[in-house]
Formats: sequence, structure tokens, C-alpha cells
Amino acid sequence: MGDGLTRCDWLDGSEIYRHYHDTEWGVPEYDSRALWEKLILDGFQAGLSWITILKKREAFIEAFEGFDPHRIATWGEADVERLLANPGIVRHRGKITAAISNANAFIRLEREQSFSSYCWSFVGGTPIQGHIMRPEDRPAQTVVSAALSKDLKKRGFKFCGPTIVYAWMQACGLVNDHLLGCHRFEPCRLMGSKAR
Repeated sequence: MGDGLTRCDWLDGSEIYRHYHDTEWGVPEYDSRALWEKLILDGFQAGLSWITILKKREAFIEAFEGFDPHRIATWGEADVERLLANPGIVRHRGKITAAISNANAFIRLEREQSFSSYCWSFVGGTPIQGHIMRPEDRPAQTVVSAALSKDLKKRGFKFCGPTIVYAWMQACGLVNDHLLGCHRFEPCRLMGSKAR
């Protein structure tokens, strides 16, 4: 990418991917709303490439009113139809209705504890350090992502299978799966080692 830095294998050479990799992917996220937003976007990504979601991300944020779960939880069929007519986002009825259902599940969960505390409890409050040497060593899912997925589903969340959850864990820094040779591995490791 012209700057001499070593990056993870999954980048396609585009500036949007490079920026996402260098500034966001693997950075520990502790904000409940942001964690929920990223889980919803990972659900929309199912069956598609992540670059598709990244390119549509601003349109998603606008269409979903900043991903405020309290607003989305009140939506009905008219809102589903509005979103299905929006060419800026992924127009999939099941994923749209899942986002509304997930907003309600988020609100129910937050009556017990913050969504952030809930999610981070599955990794003991500290990011798992992947120590991935080769791309083929990076798992698609883990025992932890399977357990979190199962519990999310039990609580009413949808489009949150173990593979989606693991991709979301990587994105939100619950696991640091930057390759060991990647210039972002160590900064993300250090961010994860600091107390919240």
C-alpha cells in the first residue's frame, strides 16, 4: 500500500479497507451502542463481503438513525418497507426485521447489565490475543464465539451465529487476530492490556 507497513492478509488494496484495518479493526470497543451497531452490521454482512458493508456504512447509519436501539425498537412494518426501498443499504427483509428484534433484545438485556459488560464477560474483560502467524491459522469461530452466539440467541438476538459473532469479536477487539507480523498487532495488544 505504498507505506512499507505490513498488514493482515484480508485487505484488498482499497483505501477504505486500509483505513478500517489501521484505525478500527481489533481496537477494543467498550461502548454498548457501538458494540450493538457493529453486531447488526456484521449480521447484514452474512453471505456478503465486508467491503460491501463498509462502502454502505454511512447509508446504514443514516437509514438506521444512528443505530439507536431505543428508536429502532419502536419500528414497525412501515419502517421495514422504507428500508427495503433504500438502495444505499443491503435490502434484505430478514436482516432488517432481525435488527428491530435485536434492538428489543438489547433493551431487555440492558435492564440486567450493560451490553458492553455482558459481551466482555465472555472474554473475562480482556481481549484474547490470537497470536496468529499465518492467515490459515485464523479460526472462523471458536468455543467462546459459539457460547456467546448461543446466549445471544437465547436472549432473542438473530443473525448472530458463531461465525458472525467471531467476526464481530475480531472487529470490536474482544479478540486481537491481527497477524503477529502486522503493524497493528502490538498497538491493539497494548490497548487491550490497559484497564478500562
